[in-house]
Amino acid sequence: MLFIRTYIYTFCSFMIAAVLLVACDDIIEVDTGTSEPVLNIDAWVNDKEETQVITLTFTQDYFDNTSPVPGVRGASVTLTDDQGGVYIFQEDTASDDGSYRWRPDPGMSLGRTGTSYTLTVEYNGETFVASSKMGRVPAVDSITFSKQDDMGPPSNEDFYQAEFWAKDIAGTGDTYWIRTYKNGSLLNKASEINIAYDAAQSAGSEFDGVTFITPIRKGINANDEDEDGEPVSSLDPGDSVYVEIHSITLASFNYLNEVIDQTDRNGGLSELFTSTPLTNVSTNMVNLNANGSPVVGFFNVASVSGLGRKFR
Repeated sequence: MLFIRTYIYTFCSFMIAAVLLVACDDIIEVDTGTSEPVLNIDAWVNDKEETQVITLTFTQDYFDNTSPVPGVRGASVTLTDDQGGVYIFQEDTASDDGSYRWRPDPGMSLGRTGTSYTLTVEYNGETFVASSKMGRVPAVDSITFSKQDDMGPPSNEDFYQAEFWAKDIAGTGDTYWIRTYKNGSLLNKASEINIAYDAAQSAGSEFDGVTFITPIRKGINANDEDEDGEPVSSLDPGDSVYVEIHSITLASFNYLNEVIDQTDRNGGLSELFTSTPLTNVSTNMVNLNANGSPVVGFFNVASVSGLGRKFR
């Protein structure tokens, strides 16, 4: 389960008074200020036959790298569906990470495609809600490996990549999140978030009901570099690759696009002039008290298909 932490809550803006075209060794200290912690609800659940986890934490200031992030204790977390199903997520009291878990009975899973769900979180006298509908998902047909002769530095003669093959379901408007595990570990860099609208990367492409386009098929590879910043082979002999396609709502698709925009940035001084300023990403969580505490985070219920293969 992805733990997308929506910590970009309040990024105190700073102003450039002047840019001098001279060398300068002075250290400039910028006071970015602080902000009150806000409830963050990380609720990405699915129909896999495994324990589902919803995580409640508090946000941190942008430059606060304290770890672990403070978890929320004592909340009530419940999921209901439009078929009368009720799923109570129990707090993991043995952990301080704010995780709440629901364990399915053997052979069972959470929900069915086409079912609508409502998440209700009660905390500190307030009630926060969100809704999501489980979409359809195509099967992963196969995974192939190939040598890439045009990748990496000239000295790199063994650059290999994986590629998955699947066909979008006919009918426009399906949105997906393709998640990859390399040797059992989720590829979770911002640059490795791989999402699709039908068989392409955005709406209006008219790639519907066909095989996913190449950038999505090859978007399952690790984005690694060597110490010189040159790309390195995504695969070594013996590596395993497991690919999952998760159905997501259009709102979730837009949310992940915002996460990419906010986190996959080049850095450096050019950020001040060429990039969109950091802001809060969207949320589908709502406080029933319009004058109550703010909340961030996101809720999505996914149907999942998957396939794995070892690179030999």
